[in-house]
Amino acid sequence: MLRFALILLVIALVAALFGFGGIAAAAAGFAKTVFWIAIILAVLSFLVNLIRG
Repeated sequence: MLRFALILLVIALVAALFGFGGIAAAAAGFAKTVFWIAIILAVLSFLVNLIRG
């Protein structure tokens, strides 16, 4: 998931470089959302693993 967020971030940067502001903003928004989902899932995974022993 973090790889997908990084790919979206690169797409946003390239789109912004070429002047496509709308596409850049959308890709950056998706990248931010995917990043936070990945972080939340990682924390939940660590907590569940800690509880199970």
